Amino acid sequence: MLTVETIRKVRIAYHRDGKSIRKTAKDLRLSRNTVRKVVRSDQTAFEYRRKKQPFPKLGAYIEQLEQRLEEDQPLPKKRRRTAQALFEELQNQGYCGGYDSVRRYVKRWRRHQQHMSSQVFIPLTFDPAEAFQFDWSHELVQMGGMPVKAKAAHLRLCHSRMFLVIAYPRETQEMVFDAHMRAFEFFGGVCRKGIYDNLKAAVNKVLSGKERNFNNRFSQLCSHYLFEPIACTPAAGWEKGQVENQIGLVRRRFFTPRLKVTDFAELNAYLMERCIGWAKTQRHPTMPQKTVWQVFQEEKPYFIKLSPRFDGYAERPARVSSSSLVTYDRNRYSVDCNHVGKTAQMRVYADRIQIVRNGQLIGEHDRHFGRGKTIFNPWHYLPVLERKPGALRNGAPFRNWCLPEGIERVQQLLKRRYADWDRQFVGILQAIALYGPEAIEDACWQALKMNVISKEAILNLVHRSRDQHRQVVVDLPPHLVLKQEPVADCRRYDQLLKERHHVAQ
Repeated sequence: MLTVETIRKVRIAYHRDGKSIRKTAKDLRLSRNTVRKVVRSDQTAFEYRRKKQPFPKLGAYIEQLEQRLEEDQPLPKKRRRTAQALFEELQNQGYCGGYDSVRRYVKRWRRHQQHMSSQVFIPLTFDPAEAFQFDWSHELVQMGGMPVKAKAAHLRLCHSRMFLVIAYPRETQEMVFDAHMRAFEFFGGVCRKGIYDNLKAAVNKVLSGKERNFNNRFSQLCSHYLFEPIACTPAAGWEKGQVENQIGLVRRRFFTPRLKVTDFAELNAYLMERCIGWAKTQRHPTMPQKTVWQVFQEEKPYFIKLSPRFDGYAERPARVSSSSLVTYDRNRYSVDCNHVGKTAQMRVYADRIQIVRNGQLIGEHDRHFGRGKTIFNPWHYLPVLERKPGALRNGAPFRNWCLPEGIERVQQLLKRRYADWDRQFVGILQAIALYGPEAIEDACWQALKMNVISKEAILNLVHRSRDQHRQVVVDLPPHLVLKQEPVADCRRYDQLLKERHHVAQ
């Protein structure tokens, strides 16, 4: 192929210097036909394009190859087969050509498809409080000295461009609810519409057009806050382009370099601070005379009034095991042992788990996100201790049991003084259910001062304390009211003893 430099030399020699075609060809060591072609075409560059690409070995397999490429086209990029994988599949079908032929064909086919599918995007505009956009991203952080993949929820107001980013350990429905509640409280109100992709936490089924079958719990969230959910067309991310662009901005500005935090609470406090700082310094794209924060303040009066917090839990059925435990997310949580073998409902929140049966709360714990953990509440097993007090010694729920200091000290002394300390201490624990922890702890402190450490002594002190607090006031008629209160004086009894001894003599 003739280079641009060679063409330049030919044209100068012929047109400027007046050399003949033969002389030019001799000087430049080119064929006369080549020089003649350059001179007659009057072009400064030649580009060779093959009119028809022969595929001597691949030709018989092109149809199969294109079929596989069309199958992969709707899939996400990460799930599409590579040229190497397609080459190996064709080899299994009998293809004996080289890998480069397959690679070049795949590259050309995908470039053509990308060109054919290119679209013209129309800029969108939104009125104040008209809509917000929601999406997830995955960000790497160093938490507690370990690398952790945090799931970041992004909520962005379409008019003012104000946004909030909240990080979670999971990307589940209860996290979606919590992100909405936090964002609405941060914004101070709610927009009329929410724009989403077809996330599983919200959409059960994609119907024709914009119609969607939203799940019941997500519909309750929308109904509670009075906004209308709108789901994007599949593979049409430009319909929520603001939040899509925001993900890249947040990743570059907020998460690079990799953040080092202790927990999610610290991470979310940092993200909120950065969101506010960004909004106060960033110019609004359509109103450059104002910052995003200023436009956000102007948008606030248009919001729908914020409703009380939504009870944002995801409900799951659960069966109470013989160990009085229910399982969720590969962790186990204790419940009241009176419900062993029964079916209950787990209300899973972003930060806690409640176990409910027949409308009664039978267990509540902080949520844990590790695996293989068992979370006990020792009080759930108190009825069992009445029948099996020996379980207090080695029972897993009672390891590292954090009791009030006074009760804890009584337990240690009972262990030293009595062989049946466990039975006595169980009796004290059962009294807590009747009289409350404060009354029992006060009695324990009194027993410690008097050095009378036993179940009977402590229960007696509790009863005496309760009797003292029960002062019955009786209205007596005037003639029965004592004018002079009697005085208890034991010396009078001593005098009677002396008189009796004198008479006996």
